[in-house]
Amino acid sequence: MKNKITIGIMSIATVVAFAFTSAKKTTTYTVDTKTTSLHWVGKKVTGQHEGNISVSKGSIMADEKGITGGNVEFDMTSITCTDLTDAEWNGKLIGHLKSDDFFGADKFKTANIVITKVTLKEGTTYDVTGKLTIKGITEDIDFPAVVKMEGKALVVVAKVIVNRTKYGIKYGSASFFDSIGDKAISDDFELNVNVVATAK
Repeated sequence: MKNKITIGIMSIATVVAFAFTSAKKTTTYTVDTKTTSLHWVGKKVTGQHEGNISVSKGSIMADEKGITGGNVEFDMTSITCTDLTDAEWNGKLIGHLKSDDFFGADKFKTANIVITKVTLKEGTTYDVTGKLTIKGITEDIDFPAVVKMEGKALVVVAKVIVNRTKYGIKYGSASFFDSIGDKAISDDFELNVNVVATAK
């Protein structure tokens, strides 16, 4: 009888331990750099410019409840402008964006975001907290994101508003240069992210 009780207790303990382990199981999804897109928009008093930045690598971790963490790296040397059709003006803008006035791409070739917390808001919309690093400077950042499964792929869609001055990018900022007038460039720029990741 004693042996039966002992075996029963051990069986229950095994089931509980298995259930706990299963509940905590995390899957790592590798970012598909070919289908993932990052579109930027920068605004100024007289208009705006926009373009793309390539994603060099990344991974998203998730369990059955949703995303638990992640890390996505951007290739700042790949920045392009899609609204200027004149090759000369396009080249000048890209050269300026890659210079020390903006992203200093020669020295800081990559930027990255690390996801530290994800909270379900409603439906497939989540509040994401993370740390964004640009030009070697890391700041906390928060943004909403839609997270869903499309077949075997985990897809994260988000608009991230970044205050560039927090990363030492003050060129053309009316917050620091009072007399800049209509040459002022907005402190905020948008990163429209569409991350596609698949399980290993």
